Parts: sequence; C-alpha cells; structure tokens
Amino acid sequence: MAEKIFRINMGDLSVKIEDVPAALQGLGGRALTSAIVGAEVPPTCHPLGKYNKLVFAPGLLSGTRAANSGRLSAGAKSPLTGTIKESNSGGTAAQLLARMGIKALIIEGVPAECQFYALKVTSAGVEITAENELVGAGNFDVVEALEKAGQKDCGLLSIGQAGERCQLAANISVKDPDSKFRSLGRGGLGAVMGSKGVKYISIDASDAPKSVALVDEEKFKGAAKTFAKALIDHPVCGSALGAYGTNVLINIVNEVGGLPSKNFRSGQFDQHEMISGEKMAELIEARGGKAKHGCHAGCVMQCSQVFVDKEGNYVTSGFEYESIWAMGAHCCIDDLDILAQADSIMDDIGVDSIEVAVTIGVAMEAGVIEFGDGPGFLKLLQEIKDGSPLGRIIGSGAAVTGKIYGLTRVPVVKDQAIPAYDPRSVKGIGITYCTSTMGADHTAGYTVATNILKSGGFVDPLQKEGQVELSRNLQIATAAVDSTGLCIFVAFAVLDDATALPAVVDMLNARYGISLTGDDVTALGMSVLKTERAFNQAAGFTNAHDRLPEFFVDESVPPHDAVWDFSDAEIDEFWNF
Repeated sequence: MAEKIFRINMGDLSVKIEDVPAALQGLGGRALTSAIVGAEVPPTCHPLGKYNKLVFAPGLLSGTRAANSGRLSAGAKSPLTGTIKESNSGGTAAQLLARMGIKALIIEGVPAECQFYALKVTSAGVEITAENELVGAGNFDVVEALEKAGQKDCGLLSIGQAGERCQLAANISVKDPDSKFRSLGRGGLGAVMGSKGVKYISIDASDAPKSVALVDEEKFKGAAKTFAKALIDHPVCGSALGAYGTNVLINIVNEVGGLPSKNFRSGQFDQHEMISGEKMAELIEARGGKAKHGCHAGCVMQCSQVFVDKEGNYVTSGFEYESIWAMGAHCCIDDLDILAQADSIMDDIGVDSIEVAVTIGVAMEAGVIEFGDGPGFLKLLQEIKDGSPLGRIIGSGAAVTGKIYGLTRVPVVKDQAIPAYDPRSVKGIGITYCTSTMGADHTAGYTVATNILKSGGFVDPLQKEGQVELSRNLQIATAAVDSTGLCIFVAFAVLDDATALPAVVDMLNARYGISLTGDDVTALGMSVLKTERAFNQAAGFTNAHDRLPEFFVDESVPPHDAVWDFSDAEIDEFWNF
C-alpha cells in the first residue's frame, strides 16, 4: 500500500489526497513535520492565522510490532514561542494512521465563518462536518460522546476549552488504549488546532491491516526481538520506570540538588518524599489503582499508571514527573491527591501541565495566591476553564503572565517554561534549554541521563566541561529518535546497550528495504536540527535568544550554590556541526 498525504483546507473545506514527494519518502515523525513546516509555512506568519499549518505524522516505525513505537509527532509554528515546534505523544493515533498508509495529515487555512468542525479520517479520505454539540466541552466529554456513538475503536485527537479559545498553553489530547488521554503538550499546538476550527479528529482504521507491510519480515522480527530485550534488560527502561513511573526522578533529582523549588529558589524541596514516585506507588497499591500502564500498544516499559482517590475512584493516568514537579516542588504543594486532581483538570481543559503549572508558580510569585496553596491552584485552573480574564492570562503561559505582573523572575527560554531540572546544578540540561529550537525543552536533549543517571557515561552536572558536546550529541540523537516513532526513553538502552542502536537501524532497513547505517541516523538528526534552526532564523531568532533568564546568572542555587556560568560564546559553540 503506497503511503499518502492527506491535506485538509479549512478555508474552503476541501480535502486532497497526495502522493508522497520523493524528498519526503525517507522521513517520518519529527523529521517529516519539521520538513513540511519548514517548506510550507512562512516563518514570519502569525501562528494563529491562515498561513500556519498543523501537521500530524506517525514515525518511521509506527504501525509495526517494534516495541515502544507508537509515538505521534505534531508540528507547526508555535504561538507560544514563535519558533518551529514539534510535539510528541503516545496514544493510539500514530499506529492507526501508519496502518492506514497515511504518511501525514496537513491541516491548513482557517474557516471562513466562526464555526468548529469535526474531521473523520478513514483510508478513503476525510469527512468534514460542522460540530456544535461538543463545542465548549472538555476532552473527557468528547471521548465519551464519540464512544457512545460507536467510535470506541477509533483514534482521537481533540482540544478542550483552552484550545477553542486559542490559549497559548493549549495542547492537543490523544486518546490512549484505555480511552484516557496523552498530550501533544508543549508549544501551544492546541491553539493552532483551535484557530483552524477543528474541535476533534477521529481516526477510523477499521478497514486497515493490523500492521504495516514489511519488506523483510524475518529480518525485522529478529531485530525487533533484540531491541525489546535491550529495553527490558536495562535497569531504567525495564525496572525503574515500570515500578515508579517517571516520578521515580523526584527523590533522585532532589538528592543531587537539581529539583527546582519555589520558582527556582532552591535545588531541593523539603517535602519531596510526599510527592515522590515511591509515595505515589505506595498510594496506588494501597488504594487498588494500577502501578503499570502503557500509553500505547507495544510498550514494554509501562511507565504510566492509574492513580485513584482514597475511595478507589479513578482520578488520572500518565501522572508524570514533570507535571508533579511543576505543581509540587515548584509551587510548594506536597499533597499528591490535589496534584492528581489538578492533572485531571488540565487533561480535560486541554493545557500543557508543565507550562500552566510553572505559570501558576509565577502567579504565586506575583502574589495572586500563596506558594503552597493547593485549593488556590485548583481555583486558577477553573478560571482557565471558565475563560475569565485571569484564566486567559494564566492560560497564556509563564512569559505572558510574568510580563503582565511586571516580574523579572520568570523561568522561560524563548517564552516557553523551563522544566524540572535546575540548569545551574544540572548544567548540561541548561545548554539544552538554551539551544533547543523549540524553547526550554528537556526532551530535546536529555542530558540528565548522563549528568545524573550515568547512562552513556558520566559528565559532572556541576562542571562546565563536556556539557555543550553532551547536549549537542543528545539533541542530534533525539531528533532522529523522534523521527522513528520510538519513545524517547529508548535512549537509555541505546546509550548503554551495544545491541540497541544496530537493532533500530536493522528494523528501519527491514521495514523499507533500504541500507541505512548508524551514521545515516546521525545525519538525519543533524538535518532535522538544521531545518528547524533555519526556520527560526528566518522568523527573526538569533543566538541572542539562546540564553537563560538573568536571575540564573545572578543568583546561586542551594545546596551547591551553583550559578549559570557559561559565556555567550561557549553557548554558541553548540551549533558548530
């Protein structure tokens, strides 16, 4: 089955099914979304206007039986940062699109009238219908309504109230195998979807094969087995993430003094044990929740979970370290039950839990509510849901909120909130925050693996030496991994197990009948970064934007009294490749 590109124009409500150009045939996931955005979106356009485009693409291995290969990429010009953006999520959509032979969905234009629409994607094309009943509804009501209407087995991409209002922190929710949600979280892509007048996209793969065709099935089967074994045997991928989820990091990062607390005033949080992965696992077991859960079919790590309340009622799933840190240590809230409620609300209204929780910490800095005020945190989320003036400010992200309240202590790079590792005491991740093409983004080059977890060697997180090279190598590798549809956590095995990367290359070759080498994978990652940087430069970004806020330079962070001490020239060395 030849792959196709489905192009939906919301200006005239037309659909075109196109052959894949030769230049795009070897691309998938992030490489494909960034290539399309780079080629088709004017870099200086308004992100919420008709010239921006929203692109969804499964990875090169999505739809196969490769372990942890169900990731979906979405790309556009970000309304939050003004840069190019790729966001990445689990769920069922990537595998369904790949099985249907859909290389990419491209949504362009904006509706001529103020109207929201539903898109139903099948192998034959896309049906566009006016949507009125679910406008104003949260994501949970959308999935419930569609499943009652007989679409339980369909994939779903949807936006909540924040996306409808084009809030800059709005995300796109992706249904997972248990009809809960994963998130295309960062960069405000939910606002782009809202600007296109698209409330939700259902994906009906009922007439598609159960997996994609492979050129060499036996070679693929052997490589996939080797790859899965490398993941299962690794202490992080096969044990720690399954036992405690990503929240296993709370105690670890706190111990090394890299857990930002009270809007980055300290690298440790006194109540860290109350919000740790170990505490969360204890509560889940005692209450009858689910400690292990996969965000997509074929996940062997099972780093998700189902968190329930004291009565055993479902509250949230995919309760991640980054979200727990941002609501917890950053905002000084130590009650996991409140954090779980907040996580569920953010899933429902459709906002990035990192951006919004960091923003609420900034609002605490401004005195809107006090640090540690859990009920106040929940009330601010209600303000976003209601679309009140204060809710619109908070839903616009940390940079906007900081400007409105006249603050200088605003932890952002390129207007995107800094995630859960202090760059002064984990210096490699600081280089990633600075140089990422998408604003502050830990996943772009996760140096924490080597700085703290000692995966792939060890580079002292408190010393400058080796950090630029470490971040560069990991950003290149991550861009390539994001293009395959593999979960970023496979990087631990790739760094530590000599069989893992060759197995990935072998799977790609067996899938497509090609002869890539490891060097080709590295070259792909470099090409992606250069494509993204070229877009940003054309949009007006320079090296001067690759910088941390001044307070990281001026203030030391306990317990190590570390400061951000890289010169501009040292940071700029990153791009010498």
